[in-house]
Amino acid sequence: MSKKGEGSVITRVIAASSLGTMIEWYDFYIFGMLAKTISTEFFPEGNATAALLSTLAIFAAGFIVRPFGALVFGRLGDIFGRKSTFLLTLVLMGGSTFLIGLVPGYKTIGLAAPLLVLLLRLIQGLALGGEYGGAATYVAEHAPANRRGYFTSWIQTTATLGLFLALGVIMLVKMNMSDAAFNSEWGGWRYPFWFSILLVGVSVYIRMKMEESPLFSKLKSEGKTAKNPLKESFSNKANFKMVLLALFGAVMGQGVVWYTGQFYAQSFLETKAMLDFEQSRTIMLWAILFATPFFIFFGWLSDKIGRKWIMLLGMLIAILTYRPIFSYLLENSDTKAWQGQAITSGAVEITKGLLPGMPAIH
Repeated sequence: MSKKGEGSVITRVIAASSLGTMIEWYDFYIFGMLAKTISTEFFPEGNATAALLSTLAIFAAGFIVRPFGALVFGRLGDIFGRKSTFLLTLVLMGGSTFLIGLVPGYKTIGLAAPLLVLLLRLIQGLALGGEYGGAATYVAEHAPANRRGYFTSWIQTTATLGLFLALGVIMLVKMNMSDAAFNSEWGGWRYPFWFSILLVGVSVYIRMKMEESPLFSKLKSEGKTAKNPLKESFSNKANFKMVLLALFGAVMGQGVVWYTGQFYAQSFLETKAMLDFEQSRTIMLWAILFATPFFIFFGWLSDKIGRKWIMLLGMLIAILTYRPIFSYLLENSDTKAWQGQAITSGAVEITKGLLPGMPAIH
């Protein structure tokens, strides 16, 4: 195949993989962004703090099962191929998100409401665990060995773009109705969940046209796929060492950096900096917009200097900057202090105008 043809293939692969993964992240994130509203709908009244903590626990459950999803769907991908597994995870994720939007509130069906939401959330986590790793693997198996960092970095942008899309949809709905209408049992907060089914339909259509990974097809035809990947990963000393290095040396630290910057930041802006919903989300939207191109840049750079130093640099920057950044946000977002300064400044100016020899303020 010519270089032009290869470029066309990898472009289609990245586009199809990225779109589906972005939609799955959108599905995954809207729950966390609407946690406060969800807590009032799916849990009994009387203890708002306990309801919110329970909702966040359900949100966290989706993260807890993600590694199991990666194991389960990774194995299915080795047996049935990447394309079929892609479609399965996408349908499971999109269907679960849509159904969360259809679950009646606690006032209607009682304890069954949070239990149903928990079940659907667990399915979401399993599906995303299989989707994200599968998408990166699919792209990597199409990419030249010397450009895998660059090409797979496009998959990394999907998490951020999914968050961007989720924020945008929620803000669009919220700004076009009253708070009462948005927060009612069958109100506007459900619309982002329902909207997901349209996105999934588009992605399924695109992925149906995808071809199987050529590297996987070659390995399968030669009988070189793993017979028992879990046993091979954990019983072999060298392989087990790589698993531990990947988990504790790379993924754990990056997870802290990622979720502190993307999710804790939202909670911090609302609960500590005391900004309202629109203000905090607007700040996050701009931050995400400016940050996204750097995924591509550092993916490209990793092909030049290696992955290790890029990861270490990122975690070092987080260690050095997170505390000062959050301290700055806290100190400079006190609207009451701003109002006090404005009043004081206005009083000083008026006083100057009343003193002899001082110009009056017009």
